[in-house]
Amino acid sequence: MAKKITFAGLLFFITFISFSQTGKIEGYISDAENRTPLNGATVIISNTKGDNTDAFGKFSIGRINPGQYELVVSHISYKTEIIPVEVKENLTSSVSVPLKKADLDLSEVKVNGKKGTPLNTIGSVDIMFRPVNTSQEVLRIVPGLFIAQHAGGGKAEHIFLRGYDIDHGTDINVSVDGMPVNMVSHAHGQGYADLHFLIPETVEKINFDKGPYFTNKGNLATAGYVEFHTKDFLKDNFLKLEGGQFNTQRLVGMLKILNTENENRRQQFYVGSEYFKSDSYFESPQNFHRFNIIGKYNAWFGDQNQLTITVSTFDSKWNASGQVPDRAVQSGMISRYGSIDNSEGGNTGRTNLNILYARQWKNNWKTTDQFYFSRYHFNLFSNFTFFLNDAVNGDEINQREIRNMYGYNTTVSKTWMLGQKSTQTEFGGGFRYDDVMGVELSRAAKRQYIETLQKGDVKEANGYLSWNQNLELDYNFSVNGGLRFDFFHFSYRDLFTGDIDSKHQQRSVASPKLNFVYAPSSTVKIYLNNGIGFHSNDTRVILHNDAKDILPKVYGTDLGIILKPVKNLILKTALWRFYSEQEFLYVGDQGIVEPGGKTRRMGVDISARYQFTSWLFGDLDMNYTKARAIGSVKGEDYIPLAPSFTSTGGISAKMKNGFSGSLRYRFMNHRPANEFNSVKAEGHFINEICLAYAWKKFELTFAAENIFNQEWREAQFDTESRLQFEPSSVSEIHYTPGTPRFLKAGINCKF
Repeated sequence: MAKKITFAGLLFFITFISFSQTGKIEGYISDAENRTPLNGATVIISNTKGDNTDAFGKFSIGRINPGQYELVVSHISYKTEIIPVEVKENLTSSVSVPLKKADLDLSEVKVNGKKGTPLNTIGSVDIMFRPVNTSQEVLRIVPGLFIAQHAGGGKAEHIFLRGYDIDHGTDINVSVDGMPVNMVSHAHGQGYADLHFLIPETVEKINFDKGPYFTNKGNLATAGYVEFHTKDFLKDNFLKLEGGQFNTQRLVGMLKILNTENENRRQQFYVGSEYFKSDSYFESPQNFHRFNIIGKYNAWFGDQNQLTITVSTFDSKWNASGQVPDRAVQSGMISRYGSIDNSEGGNTGRTNLNILYARQWKNNWKTTDQFYFSRYHFNLFSNFTFFLNDAVNGDEINQREIRNMYGYNTTVSKTWMLGQKSTQTEFGGGFRYDDVMGVELSRAAKRQYIETLQKGDVKEANGYLSWNQNLELDYNFSVNGGLRFDFFHFSYRDLFTGDIDSKHQQRSVASPKLNFVYAPSSTVKIYLNNGIGFHSNDTRVILHNDAKDILPKVYGTDLGIILKPVKNLILKTALWRFYSEQEFLYVGDQGIVEPGGKTRRMGVDISARYQFTSWLFGDLDMNYTKARAIGSVKGEDYIPLAPSFTSTGGISAKMKNGFSGSLRYRFMNHRPANEFNSVKAEGHFINEICLAYAWKKFELTFAAENIFNQEWREAQFDTESRLQFEPSSVSEIHYTPGTPRFLKAGINCKF
C-alpha cells in the first residue's frame, strides 16, 4: 500500500513539474485601419498549436514549453504577420498584433482553424471573389442554394437547398445582425423570409452552414442557416448610380455622420439609403418601387465593450404578371412574357430596431445581450388557377397581415482549461414574440374585394435555452456538443367566425447536437456533424390538427473533408443524410392543411476554390441530392420540385490597374414536378458577367445577366387551372419566365 502511495505521489510530482514548466501566450488581434478587434483570425505557434480570435479579438494558447517561437497570425484579406515571441516558465506572454488589409491570397488561408465551421473559410473567400450587387446574389454564395422569383420582384424569393423546396423560408434560418428575417405563421407561408430590407452595399460578411448542427440556431434551421452581418464601420462615403434595360434605375448612398476615435473609444454612426425602380421584362410594366434606409451606430470602448444600435426601414410596391400556363404560350394565346391576369402584385414594408451589447469581463467571461423589434405589413394579390373556381370573376386572392415582432437573446461564454485540455462553455437563452393582427385570406377581382375566406389574430411565443461545449482533446482533435430546448405557445382568435376567445396550444422540443473535428495539419480538416433540428408549423395548422406533429424534427448527419493539396487550392467534399418526420403544412394560397409525410434526403456536396495567379481566381460547386418520400410506392415517391443536381462556378479577376470582373454560370438539372415524375420542371444553364474599373475615387461598373439570351423558367409548379374559354381544367406546368439578356451599368463615387 505504501509503495502504491509513493508511486502515486511520484507521478503527481512529475506531472506537476511538467505542468509548471510550461507557459502561455495570450494576445489581441485588431484591424490596423479601424483599430477594432478582428474576429476569426488564425494564430499558430511554430506549426504546432493554435487558436482563433473571438469577437473581442482575443486568443489564448496554453501548455507551451519554454523557448523561442514564431507566432503566425493570418486572416482572409489581411497581410499575414510573423511575430517572434518568448515563452517562459509559469508565465503568460502577451502580444498585440494589428493586421493590415491586403489582396486575397489563398496560399495563406488555413483550413484547420479550430473555431471556424467547415464552410466559413469558403464563404469569406467567395465574398472576395464576386461583386455584391443584390442581397439575393449574396444568398447564392451558399453552395447549392438556388433562388427563384415569381411575383414581380417584391415578394420574398423561393429557395431551394439540399433537396428541399424551402418555399420562402420554411427550412432555412435567415438573420441579419442576429435579428431574424423569417416570419412565422405568415399570411403567405411559414418562415417567410423577405430580405429586401437589406441594402447589399452594407453587407460586410456572411456566415452560413448546412444542416441542423448548431445550438444557436433553433426554429427553421433544418436544411441550413444564413447570417448576414452589416458593416460596423464605413471606410468611405459613396454615391452610386445604376441604370439598365426595362427602365431599371437604382440609386445608393452611404454617409458617415459621426466618426471619432481616441485611446479608449472608436465610434461611428453612418446612414445609408437605396432607391430602386424597374418595369422588368414583362409586357405589363412591373412598376416596381423600393425605398430602403438604414442608420447604424457602432462603438468599441477599449477592446472589451461593444455597443451597436441599428435602425432600418423599407417599403415597396409592385405589379406582377404571375405564373403562365404552358398551354397558353404554346397556343400563341399569350407571349412568353405575357399574362393571364396582370392585376397581381402588392406592397410590403418593414421597420427594424436592433440593439446589441457585448462585453468581456475581468474574469474572462464574455456576454452578449440583444434586443430587437420589427413592425411589418404585407399585402399580396395572386391568381394561380385563373378561372378554376370562379368562371366569372376569376380566382384572384388577397393575403395580408400587420405584425409586431419582439425578441431578446443573451449568451454567456468562457474559455478555460480542463487539465491540459482547452474547453469553451457557452450558455444561451432568449425569447421571440410575434403579434400578428388580422392575418387574412380573401377573394378579389382585379384587386377589388369580393369576400373574406379566413381572418384572425395570431400570437406566437418562442422561448429557448441552450448549452454548447467545445472540448479540445488535443490540438488536432476536438469535440463539440450541445443541447437546445425550445418552448412554444400558439394562440389564434378566429375573427371570421366571430370568436371572442382565442384557442391555445403549447409544445416543447429538445435538439441535441454532437460534432467532431480532426485537423492533422494546416491543410486537412475532417469533420462529422450530427444533430436534430425542427421547424414549427403555422399556428392555424396547429389548432386545426389538434397539436399533433406540430414541431416535426429533422435528423441530420454530415461527413466531410476539407483539403488544401497545394497552396492555391481548397477542396471540400461532404456526404450527408437527412430524415424528416411527419409534418403538416399550411397552404396559405388556399387556406387548407396538407400532410407532408416522412422524407429521406441524401447527397454529396463538392466545392473547389483555386487561385491561378495573384489576380485570377476560380470557383466550382456541385451538389447532388436524392430526395424520396418514405412509405410511398417506388416510382410514386418523388418529392415535387426537389433539386437533384445543381452547380455554380466561375472565374474572377482583380487586377492592380483597377480592372476587375467575374464570369459565372449557374445550372439546375431537370427535376420532378409531381410525385410520379410524370411532369418535370425544366432545368436551366445561365451565364452572367460583371466588369468594373476603379480610378482614384471613381468606379465604373457593367453587368450582363443571361448573356446568351436563353429562354428559361425561373419558378415552376405543376398546377391545375382553367382558362376563361376552356370547358374543363388542365393540370400542367405553370412557370415564371426567367429574365432575358439584361444589361446594366453604373458609376460609384467615393468621397
